Amino acid sequence: MDESSGAVGAPAASPDGPPVIAVVGPTGSGKSDLAVELAVALDGEVINADAMQFYRGMDIGTAKITDAERRGVPHHLLDILDVTQEASVSDFQRLARAAVAEIHSRGKRAILAGGSGLYVRAALDVLEFPGTDPEIRGRLEQEHASVGTAPLLERLRAVDPVSAGRLGDGRRIIRALEVFELTGRPFSSFMPTREYVQPAVQIGLEVDREVLRGRLAERVHRMVERGLLAEVERLDAAGLRRGRTAPRALGYAQFLKVLDGEADVAQATEETIVATRQFARRQLTWFRADPRISWLDWQDPALAAKAAALCS
Repeated sequence: MDESSGAVGAPAASPDGPPVIAVVGPTGSGKSDLAVELAVALDGEVINADAMQFYRGMDIGTAKITDAERRGVPHHLLDILDVTQEASVSDFQRLARAAVAEIHSRGKRAILAGGSGLYVRAALDVLEFPGTDPEIRGRLEQEHASVGTAPLLERLRAVDPVSAGRLGDGRRIIRALEVFELTGRPFSSFMPTREYVQPAVQIGLEVDREVLRGRLAERVHRMVERGLLAEVERLDAAGLRRGRTAPRALGYAQFLKVLDGEADVAQATEETIVATRQFARRQLTWFRADPRISWLDWQDPALAAKAAALCS
């Protein structure tokens, strides 16, 4: 399920019913816990919007919420993919909007929780996805393997300077060129607008960055102590490396190097900490750009009550 798959558009969302609630913020800020608190307070159900928590078996390294931590609150879109399958923003959009409609039809509140910014916006905002063409994709991938990224980036700059200015890796450059060939429109023209498809409330968790840095390091160390290496080894045997999305996940990419003898556990742990902190900074940059988000102090003792008040 990658953002390149699927038809343009998604089922229309109903403007009726209560606002969709989204709890957003950087990794490690407590989104899952707050979503459960809100679900308990508001008679709601949680929809996962963390792309790596779609994967069965990727539990320790994604800090997936446990059954006990869910406190009986139903959670949707967890454990829906094998590690060999590809995560897709367009598929998620369809599934998330269907889950919202179904939850609301039973008189419950739908609560999105996750730090995958594009996935959150795909669920909440007006956003269409261009299709894909395996023949065009294959040709571009062969060209990329032959000549590298730079020539493809130059070609993209000529037809879509906006995308060329913000894309750096070959996979996304190939996707942008594919979209232009397929639709005649620049890939950047498909980017989301800040327009909800139905009423929504977004709650962001405001963090102390230095405290978060320490918390993320501690969290990675706990993952290692809980058996992250064994989890990666088990998933490797199940085909982790054959996937296009799952093997790039934080922690999994680093600990695959341990299995290959390219790093020891201490090196992989430190690399995971650094990568996780970098990811958290990117998440904050993404969410800070959205003026519709109401920010609350992640360590406020009254956090749950203040968040619930925003959702009434």
